[in-house]
Amino acid sequence: MDCLQLDNIIKSSKNILIISHLNPDGDTLGSMCAMYSAISDNYKKKPDMLLMSKLPDVYTFIPYVGLAKHISEYDTSREYDLVINVDVASYDRMFESKILFDKAKYTVNIDHHITNEGYANMNIISSQASSAGEVLFDIMENLNWEISLNTAKALYTAILTDTGSFRFSNTTSKALLTVSKLADIGVVPSEIYKYCYESNTKEHVQFQAHCISNAVFCNDNKIAYIIVYKKDMERYNVAEDCTEGLTEKLRAIKSVQIAFIVKQLSASSAKISMRSESVDISSVCAKFGGGGHKLAAGCLIKASAEDAAKRMLDEVTNLKL
Repeated sequence: MDCLQLDNIIKSSKNILIISHLNPDGDTLGSMCAMYSAISDNYKKKPDMLLMSKLPDVYTFIPYVGLAKHISEYDTSREYDLVINVDVASYDRMFESKILFDKAKYTVNIDHHITNEGYANMNIISSQASSAGEVLFDIMENLNWEISLNTAKALYTAILTDTGSFRFSNTTSKALLTVSKLADIGVVPSEIYKYCYESNTKEHVQFQAHCISNAVFCNDNKIAYIIVYKKDMERYNVAEDCTEGLTEKLRAIKSVQIAFIVKQLSASSAKISMRSESVDISSVCAKFGGGGHKLAAGCLIKASAEDAAKRMLDEVTNLKL
């Protein structure tokens, strides 16, 4: 981990941009805000923060996240001295922000996805880490950065959410040691947990109940999936993050080894999020241009929601379960 080089680049950069990924989760948002907070505290510089999608309401508590702007608000002709991507698993996942990334004088890619091929000038990738937040914490420790309470809260959110509240297999002793250090700084775990997992609206809960009641089970109940339609999202008046946690609910069923959610984006495109008990699904998602981790991955398929579900089902049915 060449942290000293990163330190020198930040010091020499007059303007900095931090990019999060499409359909942001707690890890990319927490990491983005933690990097913003740490650079502000340690270098007295104020980076810009970029969102590719609407900010989910559940994450509005993260320190400084309100300062992030949507890609539509940016002058894409601008040239940044430094662009830092956090939790962005592949170059293609930057979508419209590619133009700002490509124009930058220097680029840094901080991530933990095993499928990340290292597309920046500097790539700090640790596939053994639970989250981009954990990777970022290691960077901060290596550089002896001051980690304020705001930085710690953002990092804790990143690790908490990407480990599924410390339930997933990526919950290592290293991840637990990291959050222990963040608690020592002053993070109150119960407070962050409540923000992330106990702040749903009635409509959100009713929507997820509707989705689960329409789940499809295949292959002796070893495979389960849900198709989430835009019309249902509108009917229940739920936000874009309405599917958060649905795959985990399906995977919690004793017989289910692979679970996936097909979220309709338009008449001809769908987003798929997958979870597995033990089978490598990152390779399956890679066939559709996606990726992620062995047991948690996703992709976008340019097809109707029904066709996308069928194509994914064809692929996972061929796996040895």
